[in-house]
Amino acid sequence: MLSPKHAKTLMVVVAWMISMTLPACTISVKDHDKDGNSKVDIDTPLGGIHVDEQADVRDVGLDVYPGARVKPKSNDGESKSANVNISSGLFGLKVVAVEYESADAPQKVLTFYRAQLKKYGTVIECHGERKGPDLNVSPEKDNARPVSCDGDGHGNVTELKTGTEDDQHVVSVEPEGNGSDFALVYIRTRGKKQGSI
Repeated sequence: MLSPKHAKTLMVVVAWMISMTLPACTISVKDHDKDGNSKVDIDTPLGGIHVDEQADVRDVGLDVYPGARVKPKSNDGESKSANVNISSGLFGLKVVAVEYESADAPQKVLTFYRAQLKKYGTVIECHGERKGPDLNVSPEKDNARPVSCDGDGHGNVTELKTGTEDDQHVVSVEPEGNGSDFALVYIRTRGKKQGSI
């Protein structure tokens, strides 16, 4: 699953690489707003990168589980949400991820999101450990295959997925004490053959 931390790290690296290679680009960095959130916008003749720590759950396309709270930033200031957009003539990537916590057990959260995800197609259930992103953005590859499970199927994290490799909704739920930590994620990728995001 792509966590907000992984999304932010990925975008900072890509942003730095682009800014070092393209002299005709504009860069806007808001290190921290009044709530301590960062935002980066880079526009170049070849495309743009936009990263915002403050993701809007409406961009994920799923309702928030009743009574759930957005996870607070970690002690080191790491945000628990991210909205990332990269666009160019060769590829595109949009990732929106928001982490929540709930006093309810994982099975109650999973039942709620199984029903929510059905509007996007067949829902599959995967089991594993919390990990980073499994993204494949290739200008020459068609990623319209249905989503699938990765890993060996063992672990305490349950992921519900629906859609295709290039347009998917993911809900990742992990037990936390008597309650649950969960992430709502929307991922949209495109290669050159697929047109715009």
